[in-house]
Amino acid sequence: MGTFTDPRDGKTYKTVTIGKQTWMAENLNYEAAGSKAYDNNSANGQKYGRLYDWETAKKACPSGWHLPSINEWQELINFAGGDEVAGKKLKATNGWSDNGNGTDEYGFAALPAGSYGYSGRFYGIGNVSYGWSSTEDDTTKAYIRHMFFHTATVGKGSYNKSDLFPVRCVKD
Repeated sequence: MGTFTDPRDGKTYKTVTIGKQTWMAENLNYEAAGSKAYDNNSANGQKYGRLYDWETAKKACPSGWHLPSINEWQELINFAGGDEVAGKKLKATNGWSDNGNGTDEYGFAALPAGSYGYSGRFYGIGNVSYGWSSTEDDTTKAYIRHMFFHTATVGKGSYNKSDLFPVRCVKD
């Protein structure tokens, strides 16, 4: 475990090296234009990080860090045992609905930060952790990885680039 202080706003983030990758051990909470804290509540931003559309997410990580590709996410997931079990090992030990907590075996501490969707509503705090990837699916969608409270798996989805999801940064 280490720390990194974002020179743009002075916020300090926990970091963790897992396998050959160094990740922020928290979701990014940089107040970029168009980003939102869940329910527009800054306390949620402090705990869960902010939510970003895909274009903003690609530029949100500080210098020396970047939005992970879908392959970089897969490297992390493979190190943690693969899609079927990695969620349990990467989820935080508290904060998940219905005792869906993880073991946080590697210090990644995934929290159920939820999202903000096309319907103009916030969704899923306490139930689901999302993370944007830099990998595009098509002109309107990009890939994310997700973990739900009721399962140990890490899923993959393709979502509208205009939806808002959390960002985890990985070191260059």
